[in-house]
Amino acid sequence: MKTIYCDCYSGISGDMFLAAMLDAGLPLEVLEDVFQKIHLPEYKSFSFQKVMKGAIVSGSIDFDLIPEDHHHRTFSSIRDLINQSDLTAGIKEKAVRIFQKIAEAEAEVHQTTIDNVHFHEVGAVDSILDIVGAAAALDYFEIDKFYSSPLPLGTGEVMTQHGKLPIPAPATAAMIRDMNAKIRPSSVARELVTPTGAGILAAFAKFEQPSMTMFASGVGAGKADLEHPNILRVFIGETEEQAEDCVVLETNLDDMTSEALGAALQRMLEAGALDAWFTPIQMKKNRPAVKFSVLAALSEEKKIADLILRHTSTLGVRSFVVQRHMADRKMITLDTDYGPVRAKAKLLKGETISAHPEYDDCERISRETGLPFLEVFHHISKAIR
Repeated sequence: MKTIYCDCYSGISGDMFLAAMLDAGLPLEVLEDVFQKIHLPEYKSFSFQKVMKGAIVSGSIDFDLIPEDHHHRTFSSIRDLINQSDLTAGIKEKAVRIFQKIAEAEAEVHQTTIDNVHFHEVGAVDSILDIVGAAAALDYFEIDKFYSSPLPLGTGEVMTQHGKLPIPAPATAAMIRDMNAKIRPSSVARELVTPTGAGILAAFAKFEQPSMTMFASGVGAGKADLEHPNILRVFIGETEEQAEDCVVLETNLDDMTSEALGAALQRMLEAGALDAWFTPIQMKKNRPAVKFSVLAALSEEKKIADLILRHTSTLGVRSFVVQRHMADRKMITLDTDYGPVRAKAKLLKGETISAHPEYDDCERISRETGLPFLEVFHHISKAIR
């Protein structure tokens, strides 16, 4: 499976990521073709050059733009701009996913809905180009898995359309929290993780270091000159799915309502559990009950155990190590009568065995069109076949 690892040595921004992907081999003409398909009237051209950051040669991207008439775009207007463009379905889906992560964080910070979020810096043309370019780069390299190093946050203040804000900016901090990112201290008095950079990671990344055979790498330069090399490195390679050690944590419950059980299971999944389920059982005194089981990475055992103890009535949790054997999986995006729809393909030794539509996309289409969920699901399944 195609895998990317971001070494966020000096943080991450949209332009640093895009420059690193160009340095890794994304063809300039491919990116130019993508930018032309967005039909942004403010866009004229871009340039890519090599610069020195300390002793490290790095890629840097700059945009030549017509001055904008406005800087305030809503998430819904940007989503429409992308979906009505001539981009491929895969690029559209990835770009919208990044913007949606940013919009969700902004909506939380400003106590509004995501469609009413007014992007300021992120709505500017260069940020739109950064994010669409990042989506195009991931699509070009056919990235299946995305990993990241811990993030240096930086300190101090950043000037925004809302005035001075603490670093990391509130929406960035919300994304870092929600993606369960690993962070590391940094005394640099500068914004090192920008909203666009955080959005890219929030949409795709896991904070682990993968085992892979590397075939490409690139370095992206930040605009500022710092005491250390202001760079982001990307490593692209192939990973093979193997058996991995996991842990199963379980407990028996006979005194919780179905609502409380459902809420507890949802908490586990939101916390990063690989799976969670209930099994009907019978306990002492012939009481009907459920066995609550959670599958998690070994490194997450203590965290998940604490969550089970906190969110259920149990006094104890038992655990045991298991091995998980997995088929390769790849997310594909199809152009359908309902627009772009994601499907998860199952692969064994490179051969596609099956593919199934994503539930979230089918459920969204069902709500938007008023069609029954099963009708949407079967129609998209037929398109996949």
